[in-house]
Amino acid sequence: MAIASSSSSLISTFFFHSSSFSRSIITKSKSLHFHSPSHSISHPTLFLLHPPPPQTPLTKTQPLSLPNLCIPKTCLDSLFIFCTSIALSFTLFISNPDSASAFVVTTPRKLQTDELATVRLFQENTPSVVYITNLAVKQDAFTLDVLEVPQGSGSGFVWDKDGHIVTNYHVIRGASDLRVTLADQSTYDAKVVGFDQDKDVAVLRVDAPKEKLRPIPVGVSADLLVGQKVYAIGNPFGLDHTLTTGVISGLRREISSAATGRPIQDVIQTDAAINPGNSGGPLLDSSGSLIGINTAIYSPSGASSGVGFSIPVDTVNGIVDQLVKFGKVTRPILGIKFAPDQSVEQLGVSGVLVLDAPATGPAGKAGLQSTKRDAYGRLILGDIITSVNGKKVTNGSDLYRILDQCEVGEKVIVEVLRGDHKEKIPVVLEPKADES
Repeated sequence: MAIASSSSSLISTFFFHSSSFSRSIITKSKSLHFHSPSHSISHPTLFLLHPPPPQTPLTKTQPLSLPNLCIPKTCLDSLFIFCTSIALSFTLFISNPDSASAFVVTTPRKLQTDELATVRLFQENTPSVVYITNLAVKQDAFTLDVLEVPQGSGSGFVWDKDGHIVTNYHVIRGASDLRVTLADQSTYDAKVVGFDQDKDVAVLRVDAPKEKLRPIPVGVSADLLVGQKVYAIGNPFGLDHTLTTGVISGLRREISSAATGRPIQDVIQTDAAINPGNSGGPLLDSSGSLIGINTAIYSPSGASSGVGFSIPVDTVNGIVDQLVKFGKVTRPILGIKFAPDQSVEQLGVSGVLVLDAPATGPAGKAGLQSTKRDAYGRLILGDIITSVNGKKVTNGSDLYRILDQCEVGEKVIVEVLRGDHKEKIPVVLEPKADES
């Protein structure tokens, strides 16, 4: 509350309400209080530190005895109020405005301990979160001019001082150009360093001054617990730097990559609100450390339904290191195409049915057989993979999970069901053809 009116308005207010003030004086008090009526201009409560000396008590029936003069008590009260008003107005007029702060009473905003921690976490980590715009080149149907128009947006975060930005692959997929907006609203063109479609991770690079880049603190996801608090910062629906909070609802979930359908293991499930535009943004623990990348939601409507998924930071760490160093992720493959899991279940068997094993691929070189038709058009099933290195394989996800734990050039023992008998075949794993 501050003194908003000038000295002239104070004088007019005191004149207008002098009669009402006379009724509010409490003669037994050591200080004098002035209260403006509720319908008038609001003034601060003022305290008169040195009240006038007490006067002889008067009653309404006892006039003051002066020569040839009889003055009622009410007239003296009005005169006293008038003089006090003039003195107070004059004091406010000649005094320094800064000294009026002594009359101002402000109530500081009181926050609980957990609220202060949340505010501090947001303020410290917001500079690390960026806004990514996906631009596509399109041709105008009438003028045939080539235009660059936004086709999507998402979030990301600063990985290091060298300008590397980490986000989801599906945020940048199909882009002809990319623009990154930092927390201070400065915008830079971004180049793609590399991406991993299977794990939905991409790394960009911007040529921004190092003083504008604040890398996000990287944590650990191996020791997370269900129920601990998490915080998501992103740009949902284009609203930059939005904070949502929640808890870890589940661990070791599995989702499929939007680009390749390959499973992503050990995914974090959270009920923190994640909406379109949050993709690629960080998921933080209560200390402000990165524990995951927000990547997907489970929702029939496309909006947040309280079931969001984040790629764990332990998975992201290894991928980003390879992308920064080599521009690609070297992941081993068997070099086969296999049938959908539902088709194998209909056959009444458990495993992965090999549809095609090219002769130039690892499995083809090792002698795995593909599914084919005979001269009469009858279907001859290929090998059914039942285990790799002694680990049981019941579906495609199991096979991918085992291969993710292997390295390029490693020899693995693949057990297959061929006809009515089982065989063990050694296979040397190779990298993807487009990564070699």
